[in-house]
Amino acid sequence: MAQIIHLDEFQEARRESRKRAGANAHLARALQILKENLADAAAALRDAPPEQEHELLARVENLAAMVRYGARMLGSGRVHAAK
Repeated sequence: MAQIIHLDEFQEARRESRKRAGANAHLARALQILKENLADAAAALRDAPPEQEHELLARVENLAAMVRYGARMLGSGRVHAAK
């Protein structure tokens, strides 16, 4: 007996796979930028005058939360320490 192969299902699955791969690449790049900004904010905090510490701490907290969220979206579940 002949088996019917629905090529449109395979093509749709391939398109979805390509979309996910592209989205993951963009997310990975965004995550790298967030990490760089977090490192910059932490470095600025080290030498900041007391009147700027509150703003920088808030920035560090927000960036850390975004890095954590982005890492979860990528499915890594963990964030590697910056070197």
